[in-house]
Amino acid sequence: MFTALNARQSRDPQLESQALDWIEANLGEPLDRKKPYDDLLKDGIILCKLMNKLMPGCIKKIDTKGGGFALMQNIERFQAAAKQWGVPANEVFQTVDLWEKKNIPQVTLCIHAMGRVAQTRPDYKGPILGPKMAEKNERQFTEAQLLEAKNTVSLQYGTNTGANQSGINMGKPRSIMD
Repeated sequence: MFTALNARQSRDPQLESQALDWIEANLGEPLDRKKPYDDLLKDGIILCKLMNKLMPGCIKKIDTKGGGFALMQNIERFQAAAKQWGVPANEVFQTVDLWEKKNIPQVTLCIHAMGRVAQTRPDYKGPILGPKMAEKNERQFTEAQLLEAKNTVSLQYGTNTGANQSGINMGKPRSIMD
């Protein structure tokens, strides 16, 4: 899976292919796989169509022609709709990530996040992409259990067993000059 650190480092063709398969299955139409992944999604048209399939009418206008600015607006409309649909804001890519190909793995992460969110929505009956998003699992503790927990020594921060002051220098440090 992705993390913020390795997202910028490498692209995973398998994850990109899974994302395209999921998009095709939801749209019900084949995508032009001869085009590179990033070029296929760059204008935002496919992403906007996908959001309109998942949430009908959420994107009123999809620009199919025009300069860069008009097509970049498609990406921004998709981002707003994805957040509205439930994709966490930290998993939605920036416009430049796709438009200028700055961080394509983040785009893939966003599509996979959409697949994860889809599985939690009762109105979604389409194909599955990735693991199901965790649901809230709230626990209730009695007053006695809470009091007992206060007596537990936490090792979350480690222990001080064997701690000593070896290696600590006091006073003026040695000065070595060449």
